Amino acid sequence: MPQTRFVEDPAVERSATLLDGLAGWLERNARAFPEKPAVIHPEGRGSGGYSVVTYGELQDTVEELARGFRRAGITRGTRTVLMAPPGPELFALCFALFRVGAVPVVVDPGMGVRRMLHCYRAVGAEAFIGPPLAQLVRVLGRRTFAGVRVPVTLGRRRLGRGHTLAALRTTPATAGPADTAAAPTGGDDLLMIGFTTGSTGPAKGVEYTHRMALSIARQIEAVHGRTRDDVSLVTLPFYGVLDLVYGSTLVLAPLAPARVAQADPALLVDALERFRVTTMFASPALLRNLAGHLTGAARGRHPLPDLRCVVSGGAPVPDAVVAALRTVLDEKARIHVTYGATEVLPISSIEAAEILGDDDLDTAREDGGTAAGTGAGTAAGAAAGEGTCVGRPVPGTRVAIAPVTDGPLPRFDPAAGLPAGRVGEILVQGDSVSRRYHRAPTSDAAHKATEERPGGAEPFVWHRTGDLGHLDAEGRLWFCGRAAQRVRTGDRDLHTVRCEGVFNAHPLVRRTALVGIGPAGAQRPVVCVETETGPDGAELDEATWTRLVAELGTMAEAQAATTGLQEFLRHPGFPVDIRHNAKIGREELARWAERQQARPTSSTGRRAARIVPLAGWAYLVGGAVWAAAGGVPDLPVLRWLWWADAFLSIGVHAAQIPLALPRGREAGHGTASVVRNTMLYGATWWRTL
Repeated sequence: MPQTRFVEDPAVERSATLLDGLAGWLERNARAFPEKPAVIHPEGRGSGGYSVVTYGELQDTVEELARGFRRAGITRGTRTVLMAPPGPELFALCFALFRVGAVPVVVDPGMGVRRMLHCYRAVGAEAFIGPPLAQLVRVLGRRTFAGVRVPVTLGRRRLGRGHTLAALRTTPATAGPADTAAAPTGGDDLLMIGFTTGSTGPAKGVEYTHRMALSIARQIEAVHGRTRDDVSLVTLPFYGVLDLVYGSTLVLAPLAPARVAQADPALLVDALERFRVTTMFASPALLRNLAGHLTGAARGRHPLPDLRCVVSGGAPVPDAVVAALRTVLDEKARIHVTYGATEVLPISSIEAAEILGDDDLDTAREDGGTAAGTGAGTAAGAAAGEGTCVGRPVPGTRVAIAPVTDGPLPRFDPAAGLPAGRVGEILVQGDSVSRRYHRAPTSDAAHKATEERPGGAEPFVWHRTGDLGHLDAEGRLWFCGRAAQRVRTGDRDLHTVRCEGVFNAHPLVRRTALVGIGPAGAQRPVVCVETETGPDGAELDEATWTRLVAELGTMAEAQAATTGLQEFLRHPGFPVDIRHNAKIGREELARWAERQQARPTSSTGRRAARIVPLAGWAYLVGGAVWAAAGGVPDLPVLRWLWWADAFLSIGVHAAQIPLALPRGREAGHGTASVVRNTMLYGATWWRTL
């Protein structure tokens, strides 16, 4: 495999074979251009200001932290929980741990405390780096963190025993070379453990090696044309780590990592323009909002002339989003849709010209981004029920399609894979594929398969993605949905993304989700629908919804993949994953759809039932105002009724909030909305969701 070319200085290149670890790449970059900006980050929430950390400053911090970690007992192989907000400190901590050979353990905090604790317990962490609140959770969760012997608190004050980060940074140096030198790590040494979000199954700890991380960097470099001169807008910290390996400048996006869909697009555009950003990665949810803002801000065009490469992934990207971006960005900009997983990234990639078709680009611009393709691009295949085309496998990655099986697949021969056009499970093999989960043999047996090699060579490890798809005659991969989410009726299997692509082509549909009600093999398919809002932000009225249902039924009968689908339910807002805010929580939607079908009361009955709590609030407020005015007669029964009403309306309703929150979130309501409606209506609201 050719040597990676992240740094173009020949003197630096000659040392490339000596330092194969990621920390070595950062050190070489810092030596080559110490004054170059490495991390540009927002100074404070809403301030609009940014600070700059150079490569030289970042490397100095990394070496200070590495020295302190060694003295504290965090050394080669130490599994270390890392909880730090996105910023220069996070990247310095990562590379300091890489430098001493320790293994960072990264869990998405958006998955909730209970699931996070399960992940940490499975890893058996030996060190813990986090803010005071996280340290409090560690102290209270003694069983989970029983193996932690080196706690480090971010900031200057520690919680309980252990160290502070500030104190470790001031650890005095010694004369010994081992105090400052990078640990001899690289190749197949364990780099880090990153957990899947658990949005489509239990969260699993994915083992990343140095070889795997550098292979990912090589493939992204080759497919997306990454160079040292790029300025990258970062919405996921892992991509920031790769930027520092490339030697480019990363700009941290002004957003909350767990709420990318709610990011302010005006702040993103400001960062893109201010720092002349050339490349960015973003989820489909973020790109949808950004495209809408750019279109509105410039009456159809806001080119951002420096932005030459936009990459999206994490969930199927709607063709309409690609078309909208194509109309507002500069003509030389390239929009790539990638497909990958936590266990292997990237798998494949496709550019907007192939999605929309070369002939459709001018049409899309004329239509303001609403054209989804007239047949020349892959978008037409999506509307015909083929699935979502995610492009060709990236160089160095092999993709095969295996027959669908819900059980283990110990051995796999790619020669026995399914031919072009046949839908099966997507399997991937290559240097960028994680070979195993951490201390999880059951997960390995379920998600890994081996390919025997002649001559006794070490077998290839194939990763079973759990995704369904097919290859076409041109070698392109089409994604058809998750295997676990396929709807299994009495006579056939329905694939979610294949079916949803047909209905998503309707201009009044924002997105759809196919779910099944009942036991596997006898499920009843139901299509949940999110509708687009009008120009004034208003939802579709009932008459328009009724017409839409009839039109969707006609569209279903026109395609073989959707024939017979005639049951449609309107949903206010789909539950989505915590990392990209784009993967649809179909399991939650299935439970919601089942409750919708089982509801015994009509909408009129539900509205009538809510009169009771409203009357209670009216009596509560009216009685308080009347008493303040001195107009209440001396009747004990009225005072008793008022206090009973207060207990029911305030105390009982408040006690129902923990029960209402999960059901409300499944139905697409935010926390504030659930709390407000539960306090107002009580069980007459949340039990009908």
